[in-house]
Amino acid sequence: MSQKHPRRTHPGRTGRSRPRLGRRAPVRAVALVVAAGLLLASGCGLKGASQFAPQADPGSIKPEPSLKDARIVVGSKDFTEQLILGKMAVIALRTAGADVVDQTNITGSVAVRQALLRGDVDANWEYTGTAWISYLGKTKPIIGREAQWKAVRQEDLAKHHLEWFAPAPMNNTYAFAIRSEEAKKLGVSKLSDLKKLPQKDLTFCVESEFASRDDGFEPMLKTYGVPLGSKVPRGNIRTMSTGVVYDATDKGRCNFGEVFTTDGRIKALDLKVLADDKHFFPNYNVAFNLREDVARKYPRLRAVMEPLTAKLTTATMLELNAKVDVDGEDPGLVARDWMRSKGFVR
Repeated sequence: MSQKHPRRTHPGRTGRSRPRLGRRAPVRAVALVVAAGLLLASGCGLKGASQFAPQADPGSIKPEPSLKDARIVVGSKDFTEQLILGKMAVIALRTAGADVVDQTNITGSVAVRQALLRGDVDANWEYTGTAWISYLGKTKPIIGREAQWKAVRQEDLAKHHLEWFAPAPMNNTYAFAIRSEEAKKLGVSKLSDLKKLPQKDLTFCVESEFASRDDGFEPMLKTYGVPLGSKVPRGNIRTMSTGVVYDATDKGRCNFGEVFTTDGRIKALDLKVLADDKHFFPNYNVAFNLREDVARKYPRLRAVMEPLTAKLTTATMLELNAKVDVDGEDPGLVARDWMRSKGFVR
């Protein structure tokens, strides 16, 4: 991937980065990572790498008298999807009349979270699975977008005074993908189809963290009736860096590659994502996350942000991410152009 593209890391990975979105740190490592994040955030301060967000005129987002001159600091993490979402928030809130401070592109999930808790940042986009597992320390995800969001919202509000607006349909979670032509040849469309394949076809490319985690690769195989070591020989597994998995899958070095469902390379490489029909992987729906005092002071923020959030599907984010990571477009312009296409701004 060209070096001109922004560095990407997955929503749940706290403090580590890769060419695209990786998952959360293992639970046992979270405490160490949080401590490091606290030192980084408190010692160095916040510095967004790019404050460019294009201007836009009101569309369905209208100036809100209650937001006139309201100062709102918007943060984001430092990977492509978060940059696009962050710029959407900046554009939307400025269009609604707020005085927005753009602090998008902050390095590391923990640094953004701690900035929000301290009040250095007023709002950001966060993923329900990240909050539930990495920040709130839960080990068992809750099935269903609404159920997971409600659980996160209730606990984060009670413990940390953070409000969660309604979640987007988009779910940036783990998945396995296969070359489209190979999917047709093998007759697979969902993970439960793995059970009907012979051993020689059960070849996988995975990243090292996913391969070794207690809620990752091996439990997934067991859930779908193809346990590692018996149905899936260990020699069928290639462990590699996440950025290489997509290319390796596309080139046929393995049939099934670990991917993330909103990654633009899925579309660019014409990979087919297998349905997680037993709902093994956690929900990572994105939602606008802000401090409770800000939400109470400016209740019209919900009317500005939730209609936009409702239009953010997995297919939409996959396409928008590809515009940046594959086509080399600017995240802010990608955000504005999509908002224009939906009538939010002109």
